[in-house]
Parts: sequence; C-alpha cells; structure tokens
Amino acid sequence: MVIDMRNECQDTNGGRRLLGLLLAVSAAGCAAAPSTDRSVATSVRVVHARDRDAAAGPPEWFTGSTRVEMLFAASPPSRVGGANVTFEPGARTLWHTHPLGQTLIVTAGRGWVQSWGHPAQQLGAGDVVSIPAGVKHWHGAARDAAMTHIAVQEARDGRAVDWLEPVSDDQYPR
Repeated sequence: MVIDMRNECQDTNGGRRLLGLLLAVSAAGCAAAPSTDRSVATSVRVVHARDRDAAAGPPEWFTGSTRVEMLFAASPPSRVGGANVTFEPGARTLWHTHPLGQTLIVTAGRGWVQSWGHPAQQLGAGDVVSIPAGVKHWHGAARDAAMTHIAVQEARDGRAVDWLEPVSDDQYPR
C-alpha cells in the first residue's frame, strides 16, 4: 500500500513490478499543482512492510539459502536502491563488484565480508560496511549463524552489480 501524505493522487501503475527475479517497489509518481505531469513524485510515499514480498535469492547470485526483500528501487532521478537480505548459516554472495559502491547495514546475526586479496572481516548486528566502487568482494552469514543486512547501492547506466565467480569453500572462513 502506498500512502500519499497530501492525499492528492493514487499509485497509478499497480504498486509493484517484477525486477529480475525480485519483486521491487514501483516508481509511480504523483501530480503537483499546477503541473499535470504525473511522472514526477512531489509527496511522501510510504510502503508498508506487509505490502513487500521476499523471494529466494537466485543461485546465480548466492551460495546457500537466502531471502531477498526489495525495500526500494531507484526512481529517477535517483539511482539508489536497497534490499533486506537474510542469509541462513553458511550462505553467502558470489564474488561481485558494484560500479558505484555499496553500503551494508547488519541488522541481525553474525557474518563475514571480504574484499579480494584481503582477510575476511567478521560482522555483527549494528555494523556498517562501506564498499568502494569497483572493489571485488563477497558477504554472507557465518557457518553457524544466520545474518541479515540492508544493502544499499547506486546503479550506473541501470546496472548496480556485476556478479562474478562463487566463493570457494577454501575462501570461506571456518
């Protein structure tokens, strides 16, 4: 459900749309007086937790069991999107990069993050990770504990991530 705090318009394109394998929040706009351009948002939008869906993370992006809940999708002119990702014990991303970087906010559990050529760093609830643009990295749960984080990244030319190879069992911390 989308709430317009000015009560001047309704969501005009159905609320959500499929974005790859994930359900994403749509980018509907509201009219501003005196403009009749309904593609430009001019008021606050609220998407309630009960109206968001989560989907299993695809094996092209993750090893192990994960759930991805899109929190918000980029709505031009913004390029920022965010998702809540839950990793079951032992689950992790593949190695990947982000053209404009990524920020992770760990909200529950324990896990790991590692950039290529550097040792893995342990993560816990409340930790914030800043990953610079183009840095090859992975992140995921500990072997014996689940982890949930909010991932925020910008897209360049419509692309927010480049997926690479899986993290091997030898690379994954014990």
